[in-house]
Amino acid sequence: MGYAQLVIGPAGSGKSTYCSSLHQHCETVGRTIHIVNLDPAAENFDYPVAMDIRELISLDDVMEELGLGPNGGLIYCMEHLEENLDDWLSEELDNYLDDDYLVFDCPGQIELFSHVPVLKNFVEHLKRKNFNVCVVYLLDSQFITDVTKFISGCMASLSAMVQLELPHVNILSKMDLVRNKRDLEKYLNPEPTTLLAELNRRMAPQFEKLNKSLIELVDQYSMVSFLPLDLRKESSIQYILSQIDNCIQYGEDADVKIKDFDPDDD
Repeated sequence: MGYAQLVIGPAGSGKSTYCSSLHQHCETVGRTIHIVNLDPAAENFDYPVAMDIRELISLDDVMEELGLGPNGGLIYCMEHLEENLDDWLSEELDNYLDDDYLVFDCPGQIELFSHVPVLKNFVEHLKRKNFNVCVVYLLDSQFITDVTKFISGCMASLSAMVQLELPHVNILSKMDLVRNKRDLEKYLNPEPTTLLAELNRRMAPQFEKLNKSLIELVDQYSMVSFLPLDLRKESSIQYILSQIDNCIQYGEDADVKIKDFDPDDD
């Protein structure tokens, strides 16, 4: 069985930086992971690229040959990837062993994980290839300055959760850039009643029923739980990784094998 993280989130939320830091951390602790670039518009990388969608198709070529803009061109590229899941992707995945760990660095266009079925079909293909997959959703902590933006971020993450139907780990990225972390503490594990009261204070009275429904929805799906990521701290990266590993059951097979073949049991 293989293991995979699907790293998604809005543009600029720090997905590639997360992948780079994760790779450096795993190198430090003697663990092997493989980073896959799924962004056809990417140019520079701070990590070794194990697989690259640009070997299949690139955004620059699509924009030049078809006259599409950046967003339309990117959707075209991802749909082309979808059409080549059984060919290009399967061929690339065959280069890895059953217990390899892949991290997919995805583009930031929200359409890809809200309503366009490309990533859903992509993860379904991974599951058919016997991969355990977890979605890692990054939200820029500097974006969370008030309750309305927090709810907006939760709704976008919930949209991805419903669309992809996978285990989900939500991360507040760029915590190392936040000057006053106390302002964000109430959003890391907030009380629904507190969120509702603050939301009602900021919005007109006619939205109170809508606010109540939104808060109940967020609370029902446990979307108010975000993990802070401070890339300056190895302990922060390790904690995030352990939560993801738990979601995809990474290492559990190894534990079973060790126990099954323990020489002390002979």
